[in-house]
Amino acid sequence: MAENRIGFLQEVLQGLSKKRFAPLDFLGKGSLPERVLALTLGEEPPPGVPGCAREWQQLAEGLRTFDVSNLRVVVLGGGTGLSKAVGGDSRRPEWKINPFTGLKEVFPNLCSLVCVTDDGGSTGEMLKDFPLIGLGDLRHVLLASVRSANLKNQYRLNDKEAAEVAGLLHGIFNLRFTAPPESAEQLWQRSGADPEQLPAPMAGYLSDLMRRLFSDTRMKAALQRPHCLGNLLIAAAIYGKLPSFFRTVELVANQKRLQHAVLEGISDLALAIGAGRNAVLPCTVTPAQLQVLYSNGVMVTGESKAGLAERGWPVERVSVRFVEEPLLPDEAADQLRRADIILLAPGSLYTSIIPILQVPGLADLIRSSSAMKLLVANIWVQQGETDATLDAPEKRFHASDLIRAYDSNIPGGIQGLFSHVLTLDLADIPGSVLQNYAIEKKEPIYVDSEQVRALGFEPVQARIFSRELLRQENVVQHDSDALALAVRTLWGLRAGGFLISPLPPTVRVKAAGPAAVSICPDRLLPCIRFEEISRLVNGMSFRQISLLAEQPKELEPTEREQLIAAVIDILWRHPDIHPAHLSAVRGISLISPARWSRSQQWDNVFSFYDPEDGCLKIRHDQTEDAARLEMPLLVALGQSLLGNYCAEKHLEPVFFQERQIGRIYWLAVRDQQDLNGFLNSGQIDVYLHLAQMSRPDRRKRIYARTVNGEDGFLPPGLLFGLLFAWCLDNRFAPSIDHMMAMMKSGPSALVAKQAETVRQQEKLIAFFREQVFRSRMEQTMRYNADRGMC
Repeated sequence: MAENRIGFLQEVLQGLSKKRFAPLDFLGKGSLPERVLALTLGEEPPPGVPGCAREWQQLAEGLRTFDVSNLRVVVLGGGTGLSKAVGGDSRRPEWKINPFTGLKEVFPNLCSLVCVTDDGGSTGEMLKDFPLIGLGDLRHVLLASVRSANLKNQYRLNDKEAAEVAGLLHGIFNLRFTAPPESAEQLWQRSGADPEQLPAPMAGYLSDLMRRLFSDTRMKAALQRPHCLGNLLIAAAIYGKLPSFFRTVELVANQKRLQHAVLEGISDLALAIGAGRNAVLPCTVTPAQLQVLYSNGVMVTGESKAGLAERGWPVERVSVRFVEEPLLPDEAADQLRRADIILLAPGSLYTSIIPILQVPGLADLIRSSSAMKLLVANIWVQQGETDATLDAPEKRFHASDLIRAYDSNIPGGIQGLFSHVLTLDLADIPGSVLQNYAIEKKEPIYVDSEQVRALGFEPVQARIFSRELLRQENVVQHDSDALALAVRTLWGLRAGGFLISPLPPTVRVKAAGPAAVSICPDRLLPCIRFEEISRLVNGMSFRQISLLAEQPKELEPTEREQLIAAVIDILWRHPDIHPAHLSAVRGISLISPARWSRSQQWDNVFSFYDPEDGCLKIRHDQTEDAARLEMPLLVALGQSLLGNYCAEKHLEPVFFQERQIGRIYWLAVRDQQDLNGFLNSGQIDVYLHLAQMSRPDRRKRIYARTVNGEDGFLPPGLLFGLLFAWCLDNRFAPSIDHMMAMMKSGPSALVAKQAETVRQQEKLIAFFREQVFRSRMEQTMRYNADRGMC
């Protein structure tokens, strides 16, 4: 036995004595690119390796100063992630202290392709008045793209003056107001900038834009809403390229003219502020909205809703719904064709990168490019997006999950879109910091290198986080300069033939099929939708039914105006609510709690739709604030979609041997010609069947359901209202969440009935998705034709 061990040790020692190591092998852990990146990003080389210190220093310095001045770089993304990569988070106050950072300062020929589905905050307010793409992310990236060299060359400034101008631009672009400004001069004053402090051509251009906000009648309405000045300046630049007689109707009818103005206006503004012409481009100039399909079958529209969602279900698919055939700007296509480096910036997975890559033709241009292509992975799990996975909803996201999500949502899949995945090395983050984030319910996206390689991509881990923020505030964020240096280093390795190419994939994932562009059937722009909802709500009656008054009376003007504003705001925040959904609503009646006579034996919903007068009846105390009003309003509105479908209904007891053992709920449904709701008779039949109502005699439109013992049940009208609200936001109908729980846990193999129940629930959700919120084209077109909107 001892002789065997000695022989084994001899073999090992002989093998080790024959090994030949290169100096780079001593540069720590990981692949060659990871070890070299550690060196260029400031990690000290190991001591005790003779004769290598000078070479390591030369290598690091050579890569840090590698000439990239002629390279063309295109970076895709949206919002904070793209802004931070390009030139720092331009919304933060500290940006103006160090505005010249990031990719823009390393790569002079940098172009950002920006996502345009943003619909939150000031951008959402803009969409109420303008038939434009989302401008918020464009504003964010425009300011981040301001370059020191451009300001100095264009306006003959020195370093100090260029930094001061960038700081003043920060105040202008980030100025937010809630009260309407009185003049352009007041906007200058509030921004903290003086036109005299800016170069004369820049000050003149920005002053013209501010004056246009007050002189152009098409823009005056926007000043009455809470806004960010930077968004308004972009809109003013765009409208300055359009004839003054072109109002919303003409612009909708002349989309190509409008799209040309969008590109020209953004380009002029980018040039004026020192970002450079074509430094920032929208990925498309066609207005669009994000749609998210969850694995339980619910689909919701709106980027801001997706970001705030707490559905508890993984995202199955993301799509973009355009108002018409989307156009990829020629300028953007040209930038991609000529690119030497293409980066997918960190940021929201489903609301930044995927919408861009769904623009027809864009992903194919990237695939056909010979550029170095990198995906910069997120650091943290994105609430509502990457906090659940399809294969195991209870586990958190890994880098391979991000890649799979891209693959299943991008037409044609991900092969050819990037070859390397640049990620943060979590080993560099203290465990105490990660614990603090966990307390805040934030978790990192873990790097599973072997799984990433199995998918056909090469992971590259690097210290691309801000060490200063980590040291001072225990905050982990991407560092703009470190990221730019990492990209420069990888390019240098590629140019020298030392960038490792990924191996062919050993794991296949199901890629998304060919591009299927989703176009809104009625071309309903958000601003048109808002205008129509506002018209319908303002035309309703608003009454109160109090304890003392015998007859309903109109609300006092102040309360009426407040309620109208709250109702419009709630309806607007749910893009899946179509103006046609209001077709059976004639008004809203507020009933005092003392007069509220509706039974609450089985529910705590203090609202309903009354087909007798076409009014939504809401208990008055539910309107004390908008947050409290939202649920009862949506439930009652959902019920109204059935209209006057019920001609008669009864709840009759069932006896056996003189003992009541249950009840039969039955109702008679009106014929098609007598219906006044959103749904037709065929759709009502389908819904009642899904709501477990049986039709004993097919010759009669009578439906019935048996209720056992003293069990409660949801009548089909209330169930419809709750499902309507639940599909819009599951927080408003926890009872429906409970009802659908079996879909998440899965039916028992021992109980066949459970499988049938799950299938029934899936069909019910599909009915709402396809019939209620995705109503047939002829329905919406007929609605619009009736109102002269087509």
